[in-house]
Amino acid sequence: MEPRRPAFYILSAFFGLFLVFLYGPTFTIAILSFQGPQGGLTFPMRGVSMHWFYDLFEQQAVGDIWGSFRRSFVLGLMVMVTTVVVSVLGGLAFRKRFAGSSIVFYLIITSLVIPSILISLGVGLIFSQSGLRVHWATSGFGSQLTWTLPFGLLIMFAVFNRFDKSYEEAARDLGASPWQTIRYVVLPIIAPSLIGVALFGFTLSYDEFARTLLTAGSYNTLPLEIFGMTTNVTTPVIFALGTMTTVFSFLVIGVFLLTVWFLGKRRAKHGSDAGKGMM
Repeated sequence: MEPRRPAFYILSAFFGLFLVFLYGPTFTIAILSFQGPQGGLTFPMRGVSMHWFYDLFEQQAVGDIWGSFRRSFVLGLMVMVTTVVVSVLGGLAFRKRFAGSSIVFYLIITSLVIPSILISLGVGLIFSQSGLRVHWATSGFGSQLTWTLPFGLLIMFAVFNRFDKSYEEAARDLGASPWQTIRYVVLPIIAPSLIGVALFGFTLSYDEFARTLLTAGSYNTLPLEIFGMTTNVTTPVIFALGTMTTVFSFLVIGVFLLTVWFLGKRRAKHGSDAGKGMM
């Protein structure tokens, strides 16, 4: 067996350090959240218990944890659905070049390079100066779309650039209308990518802080609530909240991955049944 080169060990050590840097804080918070009733915000731990997780479900002296969670969840769903619909429509539109398509493309992508806090400030000012209410479901929703839509559109552009148009041509030859072609041919084929766009939209919205800071109005979303708690809460309950939100994020990712797996199995089954029918 050929001996390993020194570069292999260097890259392995670098990757190991990267994993520690990436997941170390999360594991630290998770460990500290299991402290006993007398526990503090730092090591050493003072006992081991579920006390602070139970405390999460009690009335807190400051903040509105579960209200902010509901707002973030609803906002995430709103952003997710809008991102998926607009991204698919945009991807279909950009399949055919139209006048000004390059300008529109760069205008969309520009929002990714503008500092998030400036986007939040600008959207908040537009709403307030227009006499509109600054609220998480209006201005907050709009500011978050400037973050999620470019990602969704970029994914759809990549998907449609590799899409085999012969499937659509075959459907039209068989008498399918343009809407039937999209519904029964295009959408089932790109379904896994749509789930990816939905996951991007929801998670980016659920975790977004800067673009919501000046556009959420009087009611905080969960990231804003957690930030506010860091200045007031001095118990491990904030670590318990961080652990719970991390677990929730992994559950959401798991649901989306299971959905992709289910669609893949379903497509494979339909393909197998179609093949048997032709024999």
